[in-house]
Amino acid sequence: MTHQIALAFEDGITRFIECDEDQTVADAAYKARINIPFDCRDGACGTCKAFCEAGDYEDGEYIEDALSDAEAAEGYCLPCQMTPLTDLVLQVATTSEQAKTGASTVTGTITEITRHSDSTVGFSVELEDRSQLAYLPGQYMNITVPGTDQTRSYSFSSGPSEDTVSFLVKLTRGGLMTGYLEERAKVGDKLAMTGPMGSFFLREPLAPILLLAGGTGLAPVLSILEKLTEDELLDVPVRLVYGATFDMDLVKLDVLDSFRDRLPDFDYFTVVSDPETDHERKGYVTDHMTDEHLHDGEADVYLCGPPPMVEAVRVFLSERPNPPANFYYEKFSSAAGPAGAGSAEVEVTSSSSGEGDSARDEISVASPGVVTGEVHSAKADSTSQFEARMALELGALELSLHRLKKIDLEEYRRLAVAVNEHIDGEKIIDSEAFTAANNEFHEFLFTRTGNPALLAAYRNLAIVEVMNRALADATWIQGDIAAEHLAIVDAVAAGDKERAAELIRSHNSHAITTMHRAIEDEEVPA
Repeated sequence: MTHQIALAFEDGITRFIECDEDQTVADAAYKARINIPFDCRDGACGTCKAFCEAGDYEDGEYIEDALSDAEAAEGYCLPCQMTPLTDLVLQVATTSEQAKTGASTVTGTITEITRHSDSTVGFSVELEDRSQLAYLPGQYMNITVPGTDQTRSYSFSSGPSEDTVSFLVKLTRGGLMTGYLEERAKVGDKLAMTGPMGSFFLREPLAPILLLAGGTGLAPVLSILEKLTEDELLDVPVRLVYGATFDMDLVKLDVLDSFRDRLPDFDYFTVVSDPETDHERKGYVTDHMTDEHLHDGEADVYLCGPPPMVEAVRVFLSERPNPPANFYYEKFSSAAGPAGAGSAEVEVTSSSSGEGDSARDEISVASPGVVTGEVHSAKADSTSQFEARMALELGALELSLHRLKKIDLEEYRRLAVAVNEHIDGEKIIDSEAFTAANNEFHEFLFTRTGNPALLAAYRNLAIVEVMNRALADATWIQGDIAAEHLAIVDAVAAGDKERAAELIRSHNSHAITTMHRAIEDEEVPA
């Protein structure tokens, strides 16, 4: 049996491949000319490690140095070993450019144009070859405006399984796409579009779902709801809060009503911000959201809307007693991009906010007209970074252990002593200097593997950034860490791989403990 695998790259581009149940994902990717990074193909190095957002698979065979039990339990996997049991969505730790792939361009014919209101137009497109376009619910396409060399970004309002693809467009005075739709567009017109794009898409529905939509931000929400209707095992509540500026901006209400019958536990309500409205709920979406909607922080929140709405919701969620563990957003504008624009115009940024248990880490991907992002618990982010470092470090140990000469071991010990100079018992003396020295110590084995890909994988981690943020005002450090630095060197010098691996795992656990305590308390007394 063949399954569909979505490979979501760091630059927001997603590629879909077909994979047989007796075929590894990596083999299927290479057959499709997509270069997932790996060094061994036999589950020994961990270089190809990815994160499975959705789906079931057989793990395959691998050593713990490549993928720990804790990582596997969290959803990490090795494409070089895994074989699919269902369709999968994988987050791949590289860009589409590095994987020598990119977004594809498809063409189609407009089959329907619908004026939903004075402010909103919807249109549907029949593609020349529907099988050539697969997408995740929530993603968008860059559509070339006919008669120009410019594109506009629009999210699918149709479900991924529908024969035609559909979009919603907010009409904007002077807008390029608005001008086309109001003045020239007709059924039978040809359209070219590039994608799919965006990291805003439905994850596996394991927790209550709260959907928030503003204006034509309803489009990706409709796509998500369509996809959820296909999940026969769906057993979580789904709620939608749909906001608009004016009453006329509320569209597709009949479709939303139908989801009450098509989903086992779905409901929605609308909000209008126009002060003159007679609508039942007046104001902004945040005026009518309650902690109950967040299920004590357990809900996965998806938001698509204009930038002011996204920022207002971000502030609202950050001030909740139990902010959601997972918050995914997309904010859109009318910014343009040249036709065929791809990953070269994408900017990826990360940041953090809040303190203690409310500390959040955020990553966003910006391209012309669209910013997608996700916000997660800072504790979860730091844990995943350190777990990834440990997995890579165990691989580096495997490759470097018998390559180290006396001069290398002397340098390794010097680096351990150097990092310990910034530790006094359970106290960090200088957090910035400690982080820099600590990074040099942990990077050392990678520099001696003779494997530039493994070294690059380590350097691509955000360990230094995560530590600098969390430890900026911290003074406490787990008391065994300094001794473990030297003990790891001793084990490596003795050629004792098992002991060194055991110490690396223990050291990683103590590092995570230190990070979590720093996040919980901005300044913990020594």
